Amino acid sequence: MKLVLATKNAHKLKEMSALFAREGLSLLGMHDVPDMPDVEENGTTLEENAIKKAQEIQAHTGLWTLADDTGLEVDVLDGAPGVYSARFAGEPVNYEANNRKLLGLLADASSRKARFRTVIALAGPDGSMRTVEGRVDGIITDTPRGTSGFGYDPVFIPEGFDKTFAEMTEEEKNTCSHRARALENARVAWAELLG
Repeated sequence: MKLVLATKNAHKLKEMSALFAREGLSLLGMHDVPDMPDVEENGTTLEENAIKKAQEIQAHTGLWTLADDTGLEVDVLDGAPGVYSARFAGEPVNYEANNRKLLGLLADASSRKARFRTVIALAGPDGSMRTVEGRVDGIITDTPRGTSGFGYDPVFIPEGFDKTFAEMTEEEKNTCSHRARALENARVAWAELLG
């Protein structure tokens, strides 16, 4: 079975490929399919964006397509940056600028509680649509720490740990991240389909 992973983000593709590798399941990235359309992520929720990406890429390829959308939700910012996480500091996407803006907004915050949420959508050639979610709670640090990972990894410490995602090895992060949890939920929920 061929499964398209609908992301152009090399970091996400690497994580998803490592977490979703299965015998008998051929994983394709967006770079493996010619003339892949750009999907505008203009939904108001992570679910809307994941579903839209999965549907549009599935329609283009005719293959089963898995898409995700991830957001960092900070309690004292009423859930922001949320669906705007990647472009929190504006265009083009700049991870360091996003982290600076976030830490600036939290400089005098009474709480630094936050969560990462990943919603994964699976679109089938038969028009079917399935979604699952993964979530990890944690806190935002005062300063960036670590050099691994991407995005908000240097400023997010998951619950039960004393280091940021960026201070973890890839293997450590893949045992506890929001994307890992979402993919595990997908494997369980869609076991019969994906083998």
